[in-house]
Amino acid sequence: MFTEAEAQDDRRVAWAFSESFLTEDATLRRARERAFGLGCPTISPGTGALLRVVAAATQARTAVEIGSDAGVTALWVLRGMLPDGVLTTIDPDPARQRAAKAVFADEQVAGSRTRVITRPPLDVLPRLTDGAYDVVLVAVDALSLAPHVEAAIGLLRPGGVLGVVDAALAGRATDAEGHGETAAAVRAVALAVRADDRLVPAMVPTGDGLLLAVRR
Repeated sequence: MFTEAEAQDDRRVAWAFSESFLTEDATLRRARERAFGLGCPTISPGTGALLRVVAAATQARTAVEIGSDAGVTALWVLRGMLPDGVLTTIDPDPARQRAAKAVFADEQVAGSRTRVITRPPLDVLPRLTDGAYDVVLVAVDALSLAPHVEAAIGLLRPGGVLGVVDAALAGRATDAEGHGETAAAVRAVALAVRADDRLVPAMVPTGDGLLLAVRR
């Protein structure tokens, strides 16, 4: 019989293996370095790999990134999309969006495949077409997460996939008794997605937690 401590150790080993399963190439490493230089948190390699699989599995032609991590997430997703797929990235921070453009240039992504919008997402999202997107990813401040997720759900076509990064806050959002306002806000969004009849959800233990949901 395994003890609980041994089971925890096994899970940590499995998590570490999943995060290192795919090695980031030079373009992704440079993208991550730019993000770190801006003090911008990024998704883990394991999360990026999973999002690439999601984009490939949905044969995504249209994707929206709400909140940029200076191009790291966008590059993973673009690599999974169809060759003519278009990714729209929305973030109010000009430095992050300039870094994203540098990533796209480094990858030699055709200009027609990206839309880089430097504005607050909630000003932009109502202008996008409802029910028109294959993949919509949300990576914004926890205290403003709920309205961004609700807008994201509206953008998805049936069969489209919602992704919310850092959705478990590395475990802090699972504790209903503490960890403050940020954890409470993230936990509330996760529970709302779980209860939403429009969605088929799952919480994936990669990075700091990735909440995925398919629009019915």
